[in-house]
Amino acid sequence: MEQSQTMTRPIDWKNVITISGFHVMAVVAVTYMITVRFSVETLILGAVWFTLCGLSITAGYHRLFTHRAYKASRPLEFLYLLFGAASLQNSALTWATDHRVHHAHTDHDIDPYSTVKGFWWAHIGWIMRKSPPHRDPKITTDLAANPLVRLQDRYYYPLAIAVGSILPLGLGALWGDALGALLVAGFLRTVLQWHATFCINSLAHTVGSRHFGEDSTARDFWPIALITFGEGFHNFHHTFQSDYRNGVKWYHYDPTKWFVRLLSFVGVTWDLKRAPAPAIARVLEQESGSRTSTLSDQGT
Repeated sequence: MEQSQTMTRPIDWKNVITISGFHVMAVVAVTYMITVRFSVETLILGAVWFTLCGLSITAGYHRLFTHRAYKASRPLEFLYLLFGAASLQNSALTWATDHRVHHAHTDHDIDPYSTVKGFWWAHIGWIMRKSPPHRDPKITTDLAANPLVRLQDRYYYPLAIAVGSILPLGLGALWGDALGALLVAGFLRTVLQWHATFCINSLAHTVGSRHFGEDSTARDFWPIALITFGEGFHNFHHTFQSDYRNGVKWYHYDPTKWFVRLLSFVGVTWDLKRAPAPAIARVLEQESGSRTSTLSDQGT
């Protein structure tokens, strides 16, 4: 009954209209590039904005603000908050609130994007509904103490419009393609980034391996890492949430890990948290033993 009530919360028409409108404009952007003007400069701008906004979500919203996996300088926090706003995934404070609840209650009714409620719900359906009224602000008290986070939360919409739309529009004007820059770096980039992020909530809880624990639906699925700057190693992340890495192996594709590590060499990031190697090995051994035992039981 609780699950049914959660999934039938009132429709959030503001989100429905916004998301639908952006998808329409993303199609317009592709059509514009094919039939009106294809600009290499505009395409590069879209890629740059995708990267800046993507890292602001993965390295900023996710690993820094939500999980406190490392510490960062104020200027870097400021950039994360600017381009995080341009990602149109809510303020860092709201994003972190939802994600901390997701980790604390994975696969339960209170989980905002539980895959147990269906793939569509976890991917995008939950955003189409009004937020639950029982969000506890105490879960992000530490973030609320950060003046930059509070400022971004207060001026989230103006920042989102300025960095996500007006700035690309102005930059595009420099090479005579202001409209194309708005369509590509503003609308198309946002929609692509939305679905990349949404895949963590849906695909990464549906497809892949669970070598680091089967207590939740979280899975490691490396193809997702390719479109999310390394966030596809989700099973490891759910087991070792405070680790600044998602891809724990050196060969795992995790640009966010490399980015944070690189900045640590020049003092922009520091106190990078890593799960102890013995703890990781112990979990792997336990899971391997559990699977062996299960197979043996099935054989008898």
